[in-house]
Amino acid sequence: MNNITGIVCYSALASSLLLTGCGGDDTNASTELSEDVLAVVTALGLTGDPSTGVTTPSIDDPIAQLGMKLFFTKGLGGQQDSACVTCHHPNLGGGDDFSLPVGVDADIPDLLGPGRLHSVSGENFDGGPSVPRNSPTTFNVAFWDKTFFHDGRIESLDGNFGENGGGPSGIRTPDSALGVADPLAGSSLPAAQARFPVTSHEEMQSFETLVVGFDGTQMRNELVERFRGSGAEVIMLPTNDWLAEFQDGFESPAGTAVDLITYENIAFAIGEYERSQVFVDSPWRAFVQGDSSAISDSAKRGALTFFNSTTDGGANCASCHSGDFFTDESFHVIAMPQVGRGKGNGPDGNDDFGRFRETGVAADTYAFRTPGLTNVSATGPWSHAGAYHTLEGVIRHHLDPVTASANFDSSQLEPNVQASDTVELNLLSAAVLADNRAGGVIDTIENVVLTDDEVDDLVAFVLSLTDPCVEDRSCLSPWIPDASDGNPDGLRINGFDSGGDLL
Repeated sequence: MNNITGIVCYSALASSLLLTGCGGDDTNASTELSEDVLAVVTALGLTGDPSTGVTTPSIDDPIAQLGMKLFFTKGLGGQQDSACVTCHHPNLGGGDDFSLPVGVDADIPDLLGPGRLHSVSGENFDGGPSVPRNSPTTFNVAFWDKTFFHDGRIESLDGNFGENGGGPSGIRTPDSALGVADPLAGSSLPAAQARFPVTSHEEMQSFETLVVGFDGTQMRNELVERFRGSGAEVIMLPTNDWLAEFQDGFESPAGTAVDLITYENIAFAIGEYERSQVFVDSPWRAFVQGDSSAISDSAKRGALTFFNSTTDGGANCASCHSGDFFTDESFHVIAMPQVGRGKGNGPDGNDDFGRFRETGVAADTYAFRTPGLTNVSATGPWSHAGAYHTLEGVIRHHLDPVTASANFDSSQLEPNVQASDTVELNLLSAAVLADNRAGGVIDTIENVVLTDDEVDDLVAFVLSLTDPCVEDRSCLSPWIPDASDGNPDGLRINGFDSGGDLL
């Protein structure tokens, strides 16, 4: 062997040994990382699956099928131009992919998601979206046990695990006082929630019908008469085959319209359709249940940062985003940016005081419900007003809310979202957060310092919480009616995007 050949062979052998050694070290490190994460998972009692121990309907159940048809019909809209699906389409993450929704008075009622605009002839037109809060996803709503809505104005008085709000003490709604059960709320939080969009002028009711000035009960009664095909309701349905649908849905072939078509039954059916939207087959679940290769090492590092306390080198995210559903269902002030029309709070009415609107407790001003994180990559924009359009942006906000709020970049918003007063409003919520910190309010968020790599790892982790089905139109098809499904009033929304493609 000459010297040159010997050097080449030695170098090749050394490189081979070096690569083999590095590969072994990497494998060992990844295994140790997996073991560290699983140790935390075990200590917290997590299963990776929020559906564990929870009973949910199937989309194939007759009642869920009825609920789907009700969910997609504009017949429940006051002027028949808006439906539940207007703001909550399965192919838009169970929301509308917007910072803030446009409900009634849209330029094109069946255009959903980005590109949907409020008509210049619409009530209170100002060029921007007409609904003041971001549309929460309908995905996995069967796992909420305590509260619904960003401010918790629908609330289980029991909050027992696995009951979806349906405990013996009942559910409080906007139709009852704080802490008092609404006797008509129904058997679950989704059913209770389904009673209210139809009474919201901006969302579904509109400003132009004969029921303006009616209370919620009167509005719902008018819709019931419309669906029964009786009464003095002048905006009737173009066709009406709803009785047969209710007979099928409630498996009561001899049932009458008076017996079956009630608003309680409408809300129950819609709630069961929503409760059937169970999407939990995520890479994270696969990892927790034994597939160590289901998520990346970056996601595993992110999991440790997420679950560990700050004293253990983590970010303490799980102090609020707890359990397999990743929420404590409670309310926290984190100074999220305020954009949009607001809820009528503050001197100019363009602010939103959040949970304070329900409780009147000063520390609840600007407090909003902790969102669950399952399928979070598909459910943006994020925050009560949809201010953030990237998960990295949301995460960085949590690290230093006051600074993030002051430096909020409104250019990420859709061009027509009302944001001229955002800087001023953000200072107000940041001041409340500072007061809560100074006053020792329990569970107040504290600043956390993370490196850019640690933030990237957190993003990788939360991305692993998404079931691929929610990003696959064919997988979602059972929850979206097609030509083979009945269209009882001819008013189904066949939603399409701004490019004209069916959703």
